[in-house]
Amino acid sequence: MERIAFYGGSFDPVHNGHIAIAKELINLFELDKFVFIPAFHAPHKKDRTPASGYDRYAMLAMATDGEKKIEVSKIELESPKKPYTVQTLQRLKREVEGRIFFVMGADSWQEITTWRSWEKVLTMVDIIVMTRPDYEIAFDHVTEKIRKRIVDLRNKHGNRSLAKLLESKKSIYLTNAVQMEISSTEIREMIRCKNPSWEKLVPENVARYIVKYQLYLK
Repeated sequence: MERIAFYGGSFDPVHNGHIAIAKELINLFELDKFVFIPAFHAPHKKDRTPASGYDRYAMLAMATDGEKKIEVSKIELESPKKPYTVQTLQRLKREVEGRIFFVMGADSWQEITTWRSWEKVLTMVDIIVMTRPDYEIAFDHVTEKIRKRIVDLRNKHGNRSLAKLLESKKSIYLTNAVQMEISSTEIREMIRCKNPSWEKLVPENVARYIVKYQLYLK
C-alpha cells in the first residue's frame, strides 16, 4: 500500500522550511508521495491572505519543480467554497488509494479543538505533527482517547523501527525532524519593510516570482 502525505496550509509564501519538511518526512516515513494542499481563499477576504490562490499555487509548483515525490493539489482551491479539513480528508479517502497521512504544524495542533469535527479529523487518517524549536506543545486539550494514539518520535528520527510502528493502527506521530524557525508571516513583513534577507528564506525561483509580480508590498 502506498503511503501518501498531505500538507495543507496557506503557504503564503512557500518557504525553505516547507520544502525541508516534505523531504524529511518522505525519508522518515518512507512516503511514496508528499502533496501540498494550498488552502482555499475567498477573494473578498483580503485581510486573510495577501496572495491569490493562483499565486500561491504557482509558487508551490515552482518550489517543487524537479521533485519526483512532491506534488501540489488544487483540491481546495477549486472548491466552490472553503472546505473544512474533515471534508477534504473525506474526499481524499474516497479518491486516493493508499495510506493517508495528514501533516499539521504545532500551532494547528494547539488549536485543533476549534476545528470542525476535530476528533474525526484525528482518527480517520494518520496524523503527523511537526513541532518547532522552543515551542511548548501540550496534550491536555485533547481527550484521553486521542492521547492514547500519540506516538512521540521527537529526537528519534532515523530510527528504523518506525517501519513497524507504521504497520499498526492509525496514529498521531510527533516529530521534530525539521528544526527551522521560518515563518511566512515574518517573510511577508520583511518584504514590506524592504529587508532583502527574505530572499534567502525561499527557493530562488519563488523569490524571483515574488519580485516580478510585486507580491506582499502592501
